[in-house]
Amino acid sequence: MDVRIYSTPTCVWCKKTKEFFKQNDIKYKEIDVAADEKMAHEMIQKTGQLGVPVIEIDGNIVIGYDVPKLKKYLHLS
Repeated sequence: MDVRIYSTPTCVWCKKTKEFFKQNDIKYKEIDVAADEKMAHEMIQKTGQLGVPVIEIDGNIVIGYDVPKLKKYLHLS
């Protein structure tokens, strides 16, 4: 499973999402869009979103800390 989170160091909801991943033993790649302008543009192109977190799970996009959608795409009950 390919899980990516586009985040910034100061984002509270990003921290909550990463904690959710840790609690559920989900491996993920973190992309700091504050430090990587190219990846920030990629996130905006994919989603039209300027805000974080943006989570991509096997090509499915989740905007924000949306637990029901995260569980759905991560196949968690």
